[in-house]
Amino acid sequence: MQIVVKVAPIGAFGAMAFTIGSYGLGALNHLIALMAGFYLTAALFVVVVLGLIARWSGFSIFRFLNHIKEELMLVLGTSSSETALPGMILKMRQLGCSRSTVGLVIPTGYSFNLDGTNIYMAMAAVFLAQATNTPLDLSHQISLLLIAMITSKGASGVTGAGFVTLAATLVAVPSVPIESLALLVGIDRFMSECRALTNLIGNGVATVVISRWENEVTKVALNENLKNPLALPDKI
Repeated sequence: MQIVVKVAPIGAFGAMAFTIGSYGLGALNHLIALMAGFYLTAALFVVVVLGLIARWSGFSIFRFLNHIKEELMLVLGTSSSETALPGMILKMRQLGCSRSTVGLVIPTGYSFNLDGTNIYMAMAAVFLAQATNTPLDLSHQISLLLIAMITSKGASGVTGAGFVTLAATLVAVPSVPIESLALLVGIDRFMSECRALTNLIGNGVATVVISRWENEVTKVALNENLKNPLALPDKI
């Protein structure tokens, strides 16, 4: 494992060197555009989609993000939402969610509610299709999105698991050459951070929403707990 950790940056450098050597410096502009588009799409998903769901459930998505800011910073540093699992369980309990709901929704969501991974896989597959001049009409793009929704389930794992799942998705869509994955190796680390952050936020919002459905916490109590979280023991 120590060898893998030490050699991994060299592999990423080699992948970037291959991309630039094969396609020129202009390829970096396209990769940066993909990263920017992915980050923007994920941000819009969190603010608009999850924000509307949160508003419908009686709380503000921005207050919720402030409540879990420590976990978000941890995920940003490790590129994996797995490291924030204990903290997320504690933070959800501090909002008034029951132990049974948190214990069911959070671990299940880590495998089956991977919003960020799904967005990444759909955008990356379309990017690779364009980079390899592979024609994709609207029906192919819809099929690709549906396949990504299925293959993203169970993609939880160490950082970079979404990249492996993308490879499995391309196998299911043989029109896009799987060799084109080499184009994304160099930037996958940066994409992984956004994937993990989006996944974490989505699982947290889902937990609170289900707790509201089950009448475990009222709207007033939830907003009060967002301002002044409940005092709970470290072991819950």
